[in-house]
Amino acid sequence: MSQQGYVATPPYSQAQPGMGGYPSGFGAPPAQPLYGHYGAPPQSYPSAPLGALKSPASSASGLPPPPGPAQFSPNGLQNGAHSQRFPPPASTPSVSPYGQPPPAMYPSPASQTPAPPPAQQLTNQMSAMQISGYGHGPPQVPQSPSSPVAQQSFQPPPPAMGRPPMPPGASSPTGAGPPVGAMATAPPMGAPGSFSGPPPLGGGGGFQQPPGPPGPHGFPPQQGPYGGQMPGPQPGFPGAFPAGAAQMAGPPQKKLDPDSIPSTTQVIEDDQAKRGGQVYTTNLRGQVPPLVTTDFVVQDQGNASPRYMRCTTYSFPCTSDLAKQCQVPLAAIIKPFARVPKNETPLYVVNHGEAGPIRCNRCKAYMCPFMQFIDGGRRYQCGFCSCVNEVPAFYFQHLDHIGRRVDFYERPELSLGSYEFTATLEYCKNKKPPSPPAFIFMIDVSYSNIKSGLVRLVCGELKTLLDRLPREEGAESSAVRVGFVTYNKILHFYNVKSGLGQPHMMVVSDVAEMFVPLLEGFLVNFQESRSVINNLLDQIPEMFADTSESETVFAPVVQAGVEALKAAECNGKLFIFHSSIPTAEAPGKLKNRDDKKLINTDKEKTLFQPQKGVYEQLCQDCVSIGCCVDLFLFPSQYVDVATMGSVSLHTGGSVYKYSNFQVQVDGDLFLSDLRRDVEKPIGFDAIMRVRTNTGFRATDFFGAIYMNNTTDVEMAAVDCDKAVTVEFKHDDTLAEDAGALIQCALLYTTVSGQRRLRVHNLGLNCSSQLADLYKSCETDALINFFAKSAYRAMVNQPLKAVREILVNQTAHMLACYRKNCASPSAVSQLILPDAMKVFPVYMNSLMKSAPLVGSPELSTDDRALQRLTMTSMGVEDTQVLFYPRLLPLHNMDMGSDALPSAVRCSEERLAEGGLFLLENGRHLFLWLGLACPPELIQSLFNVPSFAHIGSDVSTLPELDSPQSKKLRSIVERVRQQRSHSMKLLIVKQKEQPEMLFRQHLVEDKGLHGGASYMDFLCYVHREIRQLLT
Repeated sequence: MSQQGYVATPPYSQAQPGMGGYPSGFGAPPAQPLYGHYGAPPQSYPSAPLGALKSPASSASGLPPPPGPAQFSPNGLQNGAHSQRFPPPASTPSVSPYGQPPPAMYPSPASQTPAPPPAQQLTNQMSAMQISGYGHGPPQVPQSPSSPVAQQSFQPPPPAMGRPPMPPGASSPTGAGPPVGAMATAPPMGAPGSFSGPPPLGGGGGFQQPPGPPGPHGFPPQQGPYGGQMPGPQPGFPGAFPAGAAQMAGPPQKKLDPDSIPSTTQVIEDDQAKRGGQVYTTNLRGQVPPLVTTDFVVQDQGNASPRYMRCTTYSFPCTSDLAKQCQVPLAAIIKPFARVPKNETPLYVVNHGEAGPIRCNRCKAYMCPFMQFIDGGRRYQCGFCSCVNEVPAFYFQHLDHIGRRVDFYERPELSLGSYEFTATLEYCKNKKPPSPPAFIFMIDVSYSNIKSGLVRLVCGELKTLLDRLPREEGAESSAVRVGFVTYNKILHFYNVKSGLGQPHMMVVSDVAEMFVPLLEGFLVNFQESRSVINNLLDQIPEMFADTSESETVFAPVVQAGVEALKAAECNGKLFIFHSSIPTAEAPGKLKNRDDKKLINTDKEKTLFQPQKGVYEQLCQDCVSIGCCVDLFLFPSQYVDVATMGSVSLHTGGSVYKYSNFQVQVDGDLFLSDLRRDVEKPIGFDAIMRVRTNTGFRATDFFGAIYMNNTTDVEMAAVDCDKAVTVEFKHDDTLAEDAGALIQCALLYTTVSGQRRLRVHNLGLNCSSQLADLYKSCETDALINFFAKSAYRAMVNQPLKAVREILVNQTAHMLACYRKNCASPSAVSQLILPDAMKVFPVYMNSLMKSAPLVGSPELSTDDRALQRLTMTSMGVEDTQVLFYPRLLPLHNMDMGSDALPSAVRCSEERLAEGGLFLLENGRHLFLWLGLACPPELIQSLFNVPSFAHIGSDVSTLPELDSPQSKKLRSIVERVRQQRSHSMKLLIVKQKEQPEMLFRQHLVEDKGLHGGASYMDFLCYVHREIRQLLT
């Protein structure tokens, strides 16, 4: 199994000031360029809620014991239920990632020489953190310059005593060039003793933190969330180094070349080159699919396509002990309704008539390729629970010479990984066939929506959009019925029955007891009532043109939709176009709780907790009737997205937000979102079960879902963009030969009102070798899981604690690999598993993402919105969200259809004479360099130079030049690849809007706090070394 490490190669450029990246738990950068100390004296948190955390074992002094081998013992690591992954910080000592003690805390017992400047400090660490390279050969022992002091620079590789034998084919990490510090020509790095081993605790060279009050941002040493105690106080921080002798000023320092650390764009390009354009057949258990960024064609041959299911690893550990030891979460990201490209086969529908789908008598798993037919085909053994079942007479078929049914290839449920069954009445509510669903459009006609022109825009669009309601494959027209409500602080219902000459309005002003004033004529077929509906849509903007009502209600509007669907006995979706926080006297009235003083305190989490009471009940009512809520918000100030959006989140809906909406600027973006939302493939009143074979089970679920019990995942609706992330835990040992089998069954109602069962099956390998698990990890799936866990945890714990846990788990996963799978080498080498070599850049990006960064400059609503939308994202969406695509467009190849190759997401890649497109699936920026050639500017914007482009340009003019056509086609292609519409923002270098663009350059230091990729890598490496010593 190949190791991945890297040897830093010259030339080195001047270092930037070190990792002041996460000061004061990610707040504003510190005034002095000093680097926070690791492990300030204890400082207590409020104690953890009962049962959230195993009791920590701390030493008598209250400080963690000095690191020793036991700190990375397999038994010490816990991987409990979800609450343990993000435990509330207990009042235990705590080592925390990003502390910042005051300057006074830097005495140097060994000598009083001045500390090196920050730039030099970073280098000392980077030179110590020898990043070892790709290549084969024996581990190199660094040759040090011939000075007695400099010989401390590197430790030779530890003897291979007690290490597990190398897996076959493993290569040793060796340098592509000599290790740092080994070049005879280079000055000794960090001269006197830049230790590359773990810094000594106490004693001559290092120093221990003196006792005393914690610094303003010092962190208490903390019990690790996984049971084992975290390493003790550590001299220095990412960017600060062993103190004492090592801190003497030396020759000017250099830093690592950024090109020498793993590159996401390179990994994506390599996978595209290796597997792009190929057919991926799913006939093998546990094979790792191409990356989500690669273009490939799937051929289903017995396992679900990776478009429907991806896993954090495709080789599960056989025992829970191994799982606890490596700390790699075992999870699947399931997107049951994923769109498949036109060149792939849509799902087959199997109809067994009144008998219904065939299932195991004991565990209720559905017939699938994992069932083994025996006894001449008369019985079958369930692959999940091993129960032997009789084959129903109508389903009997003989077996061939290899024990396979003769009709194997004719039956999708025996030969394919994904298929559908037609459900019988047993699977319907009250054993009655369901009615086709309904769409109810609910328009807020308060003053701000009228004034902005939104109401007129929505009404105009609906006239044509209702012709494109979703319909069954092959159906002539849609069976979906439609209804209309307008509201401010009272509600207006409309009778649009086909026989009427004019629509009739009915008003409900008692919003406390919501009811629907009419039954017939409210939900109608659009084709039949087209003229009445068009009449209504013309009249609404005029009816409310002179309104002065600015107050709105919200909960009663959703309640009205629920009551209407209940009366019509059908499922459906509410499209709510809402302007402001609901302050009118009514159930669900909200108040402004956006208190910036809570940022960076333990109470910050309350900003993201939805208001209880009315809204909880509302979610329950919606799910029980199959009513999905899609919310389009047009606020000019705070609207409490955390509460209003929670209704959408728990009903399988989506939230869209257009702040300070102006028709000319945002109209196209909104209409594009609305069209996609109305037309996309969708199922209603869905319930999902995830079954597994014995040995492990599904324990936790993340997504736009509602959970009434621990096994049934309920969704009022599920569409093609929604994914559910499922975490698995062992409850027994898994056998290598049987593998780990997963079956996801989704029962839902189609848009034509038919009850169906959609089944996805996936078989994974099991292994007692950790190397197999690391070899088959998928970084993009891992980051999807970690983001969802962290975003869920942030409503119960301080952000600082959540970020610490992310770092600790990253270090644990990588240290376990280093300890158990990598070939022996110097501790100073950072060695990463090949499949996870870019994991740190994604993890650092997640930690800098808006929800997890406490900054008063960020809008609370925007942070809450990202938290809600991320919860239901699939792997392809989280991949680009946490590592945006940066495409250079100044040298577009006019003859090629391919998109330009992406470059690393860092300011260093921008060129003043360049033009770059950046997208993350939600935002789209076109960045123009100051020195952009005038002829390029002329051909794209029809103005003579950079200076002539106005700062308010928001669209690309449609010019006849080849460059203009090419750029617009690239922008269009990028937009089509994403599930959300993206508004193009044109930013000019060195102008104010550039700040919005820069916060997406994830390899650089965060604008609102957060380390650069390089600093984070140093920091994680230091943590790994702590764990290994």
